[in-house]
Amino acid sequence: MALAHDAQHVHAHPPQHDGALQHPAGGSPIIPGVEVRREGRIEPFLDAHPTLSSAGVKWSGLALADYSVPALVIPKHEHLENFVHVVLRGSVKYQVSTRGKTLEFQANPGTTFILPRGTVDEVVWRGPTQRLAVAVHPRLLVSALDQATRESDIELTEHWNLMDPQIMAVLLAMTTDLNEGSPAGRLYGDALGTALAIHLLHRYAVRRHTPATYRGGLPGFRLKRVLDFVGDNLAEELSLQQLADIAGMSPHYFAQLFKQSTGSPPHRYVLSRRIERAKEKLAGSRRGNVTEVGLEVGFQNPSHFAKIFQKFVGTSPSRFQSELWEERRHQASMASGQN
Repeated sequence: MALAHDAQHVHAHPPQHDGALQHPAGGSPIIPGVEVRREGRIEPFLDAHPTLSSAGVKWSGLALADYSVPALVIPKHEHLENFVHVVLRGSVKYQVSTRGKTLEFQANPGTTFILPRGTVDEVVWRGPTQRLAVAVHPRLLVSALDQATRESDIELTEHWNLMDPQIMAVLLAMTTDLNEGSPAGRLYGDALGTALAIHLLHRYAVRRHTPATYRGGLPGFRLKRVLDFVGDNLAEELSLQQLADIAGMSPHYFAQLFKQSTGSPPHRYVLSRRIERAKEKLAGSRRGNVTEVGLEVGFQNPSHFAKIFQKFVGTSPSRFQSELWEERRHQASMASGQN
């Protein structure tokens, strides 16, 4: 059952997050976590330590936390950002108190909430659950709009006890990326956040937006500008918004056209360029420090580097280096023998 906002309950002036937001130039703010306001204080959504969190990756305009909790009461709170919540495990009853009403539901894996910022509620969970809680800043929704759209704010409709496989799939992809250590840095999570924003705009905005489909790829001069920037900044943390700004377009528009031009989404292209740069460095030194090479080309730690290198090249960095230099030694020996 979905309970949608009717007109009189739309928040004309939802409260803004007044916590410690970071504001990258031209992009969506970095949300410190999934937070709510209780009795005038900004607090974590749940009084429990999440088993997984996006806080360390700092995705643009979105924060995710994975909680496994027993039966509990979530005291009355106000959502500072748009809120998406998905039950991963647990088939339990729960009770929602919001807008002067008390609602009773049965949650199952996949049960989803979509709540606009400013929603005030209290929830009683009558059994243990694992759930994903996601805060979505309104600027992420705006930035995902088509280039020609001129809107400064997006209002979502309120839904309880919804099933939406697409939201579940996107959020599970986010948790997989976090569990793997986010080897592409922010880029992949940013792309997934944009995909979630597009879906919310299409299905759950008060004024729904149909996502545009773009064809033809990036104009040559814009593509060159982005590729040159990536090549010059492989060791740096790159974001989707940053690359989109260089191309002069929205993240959604940019990601679609970039893939058409290169055959790869931005995060995979950046990973492939980092691996190619690593191969060049490993080939240039017989005893080069493999760990240092990984850091020099933009990987955050040796395990990320080794895992992605194995995936792209089919062998470990150290073995690639030793086999390459052994082959060179063999070729030099053969040439010397012929002389």
